[in-house]
Amino acid sequence: MHEAASKFDPARPDGQNATLTLAISADGRPGIGEVYEIPARCGRAVLLEAGEVLSIVNPSGSQVCDFWAFRADDMREFLSMEHLRTALGRTIPRPGDELVSNRRVPLMRVEADSSPGVHDTIIAACDAARYRQLGAEGYHDNCTDNLRMALLAIGREAPEIPSPFNIWMNVPVSGDGSFAWRAPVSQPGDVIALRALTSCVAVMSACPQDMTAVNGAAPPGPLGFSVTA
Repeated sequence: MHEAASKFDPARPDGQNATLTLAISADGRPGIGEVYEIPARCGRAVLLEAGEVLSIVNPSGSQVCDFWAFRADDMREFLSMEHLRTALGRTIPRPGDELVSNRRVPLMRVEADSSPGVHDTIIAACDAARYRQLGAEGYHDNCTDNLRMALLAIGREAPEIPSPFNIWMNVPVSGDGSFAWRAPVSQPGDVIALRALTSCVAVMSACPQDMTAVNGAAPPGPLGFSVTA
């Protein structure tokens, strides 16, 4: 008789890194105007009130940020890339666009973007299984676990692993439907600003991908962020 497979728990990380100890506060509330760092290969979560603006900074210009947002009072509602693409009629949001949830409700709005505007909404977050497929031996830091750990660090649990908004990720799609892994075209110091339209928990991961070209030629690096009223 075969052993029953263990039940999948979306909140349970496959491994650990410093993300578990990086909470900006016990509940994720930021100091307004304070600048925070997301160390290379790690993630952080922040609790936003409606109207607040989260500004994410790319110090190197080549670092991708996997981004998620969950409604604070019901984590089962979250930013949904498949619903976003339907709402926009294109794959990449621009300043002024609202980012919608899996219930087709706007949760955030893109207020500003100093980069050329090349981002990704089609690729799933990297995870332990992805790195094993790429040939990694042993545990490899990954955005899926960074999401899980960043939420655990502020006393919350991921209800599932939504597809992220991959900020600065450059995965062009050809006319035949194929796509390529390319280095970001963003520049050092580029900033994207996202306004919360309702109270939500935003999670950012400094993507640790070092086995494809999505973070450019340099090793994965840190990100920065701040929140303004």
